[in-house]
Amino acid sequence: MNSINSIFKEVLEDVTPTQKELTLINDIVIKLTTLLDEKAKQLNIKYTKIEPQGSTGIKQTQLKNDFDIDLFVGLNYDLYKPKYDGLSKNKLKKESKKDFRSLCNNWIIKSLTLKEFHQPQLLYAEHPYVTVDYHVKNHTIKIDIVLFFDLELEYIKNYGPVTAVDRSPWHGHFVKDKLSQQQKNDVRVLKQFFKANHCYGDKSAVGKVGFIGYSAELLIYHYGNLQNLFSNFAKLKTNPIDFNNRPINELKKIQHFQNDYIIITDPVDKNRNVASAISKKAYKYCTQRIKEFLENPDKNFFLLKNITEIDITTIDSSLVKKLFILELKNENSEVHYTINRDKLYSIGDSIKTNGEKEFSHAERFGQIEFEVYFEHDLKEYNLSIFCEKPEIDKSFLRRGPPIKDKVHSEKFIKKNPQYFEKDGFLWIKTIRDYSIFEDFLRDIIKDKIPDNLKIVNISNSKEIKTLSGKRCLYVLLKMVLPFT
Repeated sequence: MNSINSIFKEVLEDVTPTQKELTLINDIVIKLTTLLDEKAKQLNIKYTKIEPQGSTGIKQTQLKNDFDIDLFVGLNYDLYKPKYDGLSKNKLKKESKKDFRSLCNNWIIKSLTLKEFHQPQLLYAEHPYVTVDYHVKNHTIKIDIVLFFDLELEYIKNYGPVTAVDRSPWHGHFVKDKLSQQQKNDVRVLKQFFKANHCYGDKSAVGKVGFIGYSAELLIYHYGNLQNLFSNFAKLKTNPIDFNNRPINELKKIQHFQNDYIIITDPVDKNRNVASAISKKAYKYCTQRIKEFLENPDKNFFLLKNITEIDITTIDSSLVKKLFILELKNENSEVHYTINRDKLYSIGDSIKTNGEKEFSHAERFGQIEFEVYFEHDLKEYNLSIFCEKPEIDKSFLRRGPPIKDKVHSEKFIKKNPQYFEKDGFLWIKTIRDYSIFEDFLRDIIKDKIPDNLKIVNISNSKEIKTLSGKRCLYVLLKMVLPFT
């Protein structure tokens, strides 16, 4: 047994759930199923099945101390289809949302009568579902109860799902049936690697979204085992995984795949890229970390640690001048962390787009890179920014039309009497709106910060205030910039 396999075995022993944990989850599922069934009978509501999905459900690929439960409740689509017939896709989505919302409020939430259930809430972005906390001994277990249309697999393959979650139970059955126990164990070790390197799920520190559980399961299924995956991980960018064996040029013709950095198609729905949300930053960082692990195998690559707080005094002063921080405090706990996260990424994109180029497309502050890091429990959200040229000339040369273009040249000359000619074009010296990046930064964000986020600090990095801000800067400097 080589050292890599020895490490995998050690990690697996550390992250495999105990029988006590498995029994606890199973007991809660049985209790929930009984309550939902009793209330359904009272209300004369028909359903097809109640089944635990996700890693703690039928997949059984969860890690130790992962108690979250996803309970899926199937509905017979044939009972709802008559009222949806003839509706456009958007209207069908609205109508099904109404039906799901009504069932969540009148059936699901009203079923949760035991004292162990705390604060049941109706939540939804794309799809309404109920979330509730279950308190037992020293654990608070988060439970999501999700309604879905129980469609045949062939229906989904031919026509696609009716709602966003209709595929999910088939994902569970695919993993349950297609992965061996050893492969499920490899999934556990792989998920631990992604978590240890802060590139997992929608709380990924590197990029907006890291690798999700289903993508990890499909990677192991495709490559057979973890060591083979690690050996081929760097090739994922140029070697898409497609369970219908389509060549890369055919996959790239699919419009909604064209902007995706890596492609792992869904064996349940060939028109879905499971990896569409996985950040380029997360993939690049994980590629580097896997390379380092293969060169120098060490269990430390799998240990969960807090991100380091950057010590700004150890950074070269010429670099410090190029680093900026926006530190925020969330004042409304009802706003979901993904909404705050997405808003900050949108602000970061705007800073990059408008900061790198003037409106005329002339260069502005040079290369700009950013990263978002948040600690939801502390209500702290941060945006760290690298700006290549934080101070630039107050004016720049703006290029006009070609001299030979008489119509546009005359208009340009009339509007800009101080023009001059150079390299076959008309030019004008233009005063910039901003020559100091920090001034630009303060102005561009002032109308973009949502009301629930209070600004704690906008400054050059040497004036950073919070520990989470220092971690945000560390992510940018050590986990993002080296791979841009």
